[in-house]
Parts: sequence; structure tokens; C-alpha cells
Amino acid sequence: MRPYPVVLSIAGSDCSGGAGIQADIKTISALQGYAASVITAVTIQNTLGVQGVCPIPPETVKGQLTAVMDDLQPDAVKIGMIPDVATVRVIARCLATYRPRHVVYDTVMVSSSGRALMSPEAIEEIRQTLFPLTTLITPNLNEVSTLTGRQPRSPEEMAQEASRLAGQYGTSVLIKGGHLEGDTMYDVLHTLDGQTYTYEEKKIESPNLHGTGCTLSSAIATHLAHGLPMDEAVRRSKAYISLAIAAGRGLGIGHGNGPLWHFVG
Repeated sequence: MRPYPVVLSIAGSDCSGGAGIQADIKTISALQGYAASVITAVTIQNTLGVQGVCPIPPETVKGQLTAVMDDLQPDAVKIGMIPDVATVRVIARCLATYRPRHVVYDTVMVSSSGRALMSPEAIEEIRQTLFPLTTLITPNLNEVSTLTGRQPRSPEEMAQEASRLAGQYGTSVLIKGGHLEGDTMYDVLHTLDGQTYTYEEKKIESPNLHGTGCTLSSAIATHLAHGLPMDEAVRRSKAYISLAIAAGRGLGIGHGNGPLWHFVG
């Protein structure tokens, strides 16, 4: 047994360090995993927003994936930003070939504000080829609407849509309800064995929330790599991200939506 599980992040690079590959590496390291990375795109961004995206050629993504999979044999994989259909296909073929035990996909398709981040063609390719290879997908409320045509407006509706998605794609589903109205945060998990778990906590007010989705999904992947069952991996990851948000409230990094503080214990 190696003392630290290897967790591979497949995602875009955030030069400001708050999201993407950089947030994933910090999270995996803070939770006692060994972080490897495959970069799918280089972004031009900071705490004030994204100014540009430069996709990495699919063959280069394939080369990175093969190099890591052949040598490091990751215990878990976290997937974030995928810029185009060709890269979706490369990642899906790699996962089908190597079959890592845990694959957590942070479905970066639609922003929390409702802005589409992927083409309809890429989303359809993901539905057909990538979802069935995952262990867990983590859509936000707007992404659920894109996938099912129905946007949940309560924890009960979130549970219904999570169950529907889990049955359709053969994967566990964690619906993130951070943008429901009210002072309470609800996330709902539906697992492959048919169990539903609701995670409820008071919302934390902070000006620094950049990279929360990246952090949560990479934390779950790391806990799964450590051998925890899905519901416990999500529970511990939720507790970790709450600490990271609280610790990041006063960081003062950048002039906009700043990062979390990942090294909270």
C-alpha cells in the first residue's frame, strides 16, 4: 500500500490560482493525496472574471493522460473543464481503456448564473460517452435543468432529479443547491444503490467563493481514493469546503471574487 493515494485532476488551468487545476492540486494535497494533472485548457482569468480560453490540442491531452495512467495508475480521477467535443472523446476513450476505480466529474456546463459554458454538441457527447464511465457527477441547479429540462426549486425536487439522472446514466449524482433561495445550503446525493442523502447547513457569507465547485469535487475524489464510501466522502468534503470558505473570507487576494483557503487542517 502506498501511503498517499494518487488523484488525477483533468481540468483547465487558472493562472490566478483560485480554480481549475490549481485549486484541485491544493485540495488534493491538503487532504493527504498525491496530485497529478492533465491540463485541458489554459485560461486567462483572475478574480474579476475570465478573459480568454486557449484549449490544449486533443492529442496533447491524450499524451498527458497516457503518461499519467501508464505510470502512476491513479486511485481516483476528477474531471473539470472540457473545452470541446474532441477532448471529450479523448477522455472517454482513456477512461474506457484504463478503468480507474473512481471518477468524479464536476459538470462544468452551465455557470451558476445560467450562462452556457459548452456547446450543445459537447454536452450531448458527454451524456453519451462520459457520464456512463463516471462514479459521481456534481451538477448545479442550472446544469440539472440542461440535462433534464426541469430545474429543481426545493430539496425534494433535487432528490427527484438526482434519482432520475442516476438511473439514466448509471452513476451517483450530487446536485449542488447553493443557489436555492434562503439562508440554508442544501446538497442532495443519490447513490447507485438507491440511497438518498441530504446535506443541510447554514450558508456562509463570503466575498471569496472562486473555485468552490472545483474544490468540492476534488475533495470528494480524494476521500474516495482514501477508501471512504460515497456518502461519507461527500459528507467530509462538505465539512472541508465549509472550513475553506470560512477561512478564506478575509484573504484579500485580488479585487473580485477571491479564492478559498484550502489549507485548513
